[in-house]
Amino acid sequence: MHPHQPNCSAIASWFRPATFVALALLGAIAAGAAVPYEQHVLFVNAPADGGYSHSSGNVIGPSTLELAGTRFPIDTQHYFSPPNALRLHWKSAPGGDWQMRLQAIDRDTKKTPLVGDTLAFWCYADTEITAANSPRVYATDRTNHGSVAVTLVQGAARIPAGRWVRLTLDFTDPKVLYQSTDDRIFSLRDIVGVTFMQGLDDGMAHTLYLDDFMLVDHPVPDAVPPPTPAGLAVRGYERHCDLTWQPSDAADLFAYRIYRSWDGKEFTAVGTQQSTWTRYEDFTGEPGRTAYYRISAVDLAGNESTPSATASATTHPMNDEQLLEMVQEGCFRYYWEAGHPNAGLAPEITPGDPNLMAVGGNGFGVMALLAATERQFVTRDAGAARMLKIVRFLAQADRFHGAWPHFLDGRSGKTLAYFGPYDDGGDLVETAFMIQGLLAARQYFDRDTPAEREIRATTTRLWREVEWDWYRKTPDSDLLYWHWSPDHGFHISHPLIGWNETMIIYLLAIASPTHPVPASLWHTGWAGQSELHVNYRQSWSRTTEGDHFTNGHSYYGIKLEVGEGNGAELFFTHFSFMGFDPRGLRDRYTNYFTNNRAIALIQQRYAIENPLKFAGYGADCWGRSAGVNAGGGRALPRDDNGTINIMASLASMPYTPAESLAALRHFYRNLGAKTWGPFGFHDGFNEKENWFDEVYMALNQAPIVVMIENQRSALVWKNFMANPEIKPALDAIGFKPDPTGLAP
Repeated sequence: MHPHQPNCSAIASWFRPATFVALALLGAIAAGAAVPYEQHVLFVNAPADGGYSHSSGNVIGPSTLELAGTRFPIDTQHYFSPPNALRLHWKSAPGGDWQMRLQAIDRDTKKTPLVGDTLAFWCYADTEITAANSPRVYATDRTNHGSVAVTLVQGAARIPAGRWVRLTLDFTDPKVLYQSTDDRIFSLRDIVGVTFMQGLDDGMAHTLYLDDFMLVDHPVPDAVPPPTPAGLAVRGYERHCDLTWQPSDAADLFAYRIYRSWDGKEFTAVGTQQSTWTRYEDFTGEPGRTAYYRISAVDLAGNESTPSATASATTHPMNDEQLLEMVQEGCFRYYWEAGHPNAGLAPEITPGDPNLMAVGGNGFGVMALLAATERQFVTRDAGAARMLKIVRFLAQADRFHGAWPHFLDGRSGKTLAYFGPYDDGGDLVETAFMIQGLLAARQYFDRDTPAEREIRATTTRLWREVEWDWYRKTPDSDLLYWHWSPDHGFHISHPLIGWNETMIIYLLAIASPTHPVPASLWHTGWAGQSELHVNYRQSWSRTTEGDHFTNGHSYYGIKLEVGEGNGAELFFTHFSFMGFDPRGLRDRYTNYFTNNRAIALIQQRYAIENPLKFAGYGADCWGRSAGVNAGGGRALPRDDNGTINIMASLASMPYTPAESLAALRHFYRNLGAKTWGPFGFHDGFNEKENWFDEVYMALNQAPIVVMIENQRSALVWKNFMANPEIKPALDAIGFKPDPTGLAP
């Protein structure tokens, strides 16, 4: 029997129903109660071999515990859901102890509770596990409150050797009430960790392979497999094949299983895809290989459908232009395929709340839509239809003196005060990022069709209704403020002071045809020199270098004219410059194109030096910026935790085309499936921690698409700069031509 295949005989009698019950192909949620995959799952597959990054273990001799560093080892030979599972190998000796903890993935500070009343997982034992040699197990919730530790096998029960069985922990059983000496009760829906620990000290070595940790509703027998998936299509690229298929309508669908063959006859399970996605990327190695595929559907009980019809593709060499287009199309899919059905916008983060719409990240997504339409990833009619849905949604969404909040509920357009009670009003920075995208779209969708006329008219109205001057706080203020709340006013009182990502706010506020601010605010707000400005810059940068806006120091032999310390996070060089084209222009402080290039090169040189000796860093593996798991995006050891943000280097493509292309080739050709998925490149990775989670952010996917397009054709730059309000604003600020500051 292939190691991933379950044994289909019922074995419930082997375990006490009051605590753990082993089931084979049992335990589905109730029909019609399907919920998003990530609301069930604690673990299905590790994204990289070695030690699983969301785990930790320790051992006290004479007991032994196999560890990969300090983490749960990954096994690629035994699994229930391909391509891997966790391996627990131990020996419990008198006087010793061991523990191995599986941690839920912590992707977001605002947790979405899991769904289900029963913890279930599959296990495969190399030798029979009985009460005399069984580990104990307990769970921990978000408040660090733990359940009672129970023996995995009790009484006369057995885990048989050599076949997969499903274990379930029933938290609804009145005999298993997980209470403590205080009033807290362990909450399964808030579970964050499952810990295996030493049981009786039999002094023998044992191995359990563990897979598919999830929450399900109270188990009921279910032996009916889901329908066979239809519509499988495969497209070959250089190192991978892209598989797509039609979604299943099974209410209890858990995942799709991917099978590959090299000859079209013998198929092997190679991957698992979550139920809410109908795309899978399979890396096949060097170009020139033909691969054949089938897929099946798997429900929450473990029932598997018959395989789909076969589809095939052949990989082929790709030049740099083809790689760039592949990356643009892949990253754009985040906004197209994960777009909200009502809002047309993409979620802030995936996996995450599918209704949490970040206004700024979707302003970038609007610009990505222009590139995708021009590159014919989608038709112009389809692109215009999506754009129309977006502007209609924005027109009816909450606004505060014309400014949208940071986050909108995609279902209703209402404000989501994600960062706390005072975050319940207008966010001028997010609004400016969206307006930057809308103005580029107003110029791009220039045809005389009903959809494109409405896009232009609605965009113009939204642009004219933003009261930039309101966000001065007082009529004589020499700077702008980030937030305003209808209930709390300017309570947050966060001033917009550069150098950071907020430059575009001042440009748009000065350019506004209806609610402008004086051009002098560029110099007193964005580039101000007051004590407030200096203290603000010092407070976050912790340096006096550049605290008066201008810098003048050199780092790695590269002079930096503007920026605190050595230039700060790379997203500062992207977010205000996706529409605004800085080439060939200079204000009284710098040429921002040249300055951005310097910041990117400093980042690359830092990665080459690699003072903390992190794994992976080098000339073709660089770029640090805000993102998941990032310690900080500055090219400084103080902020460095070993995490590379992929967007940081790829969105720097206009500034550092050779260096960014080298990074792209490395991320795709050398790291492959660890960093590339259905929506293009992941947020980032950390080779020191073996962290390669498949996470996508609206703030990261679009800058890759847009800045690559600006390097290739300047499409978004041209359309934004074509707006008639922009040049007069630049002239009023004092921008002058600077032919020395052009692209390399």
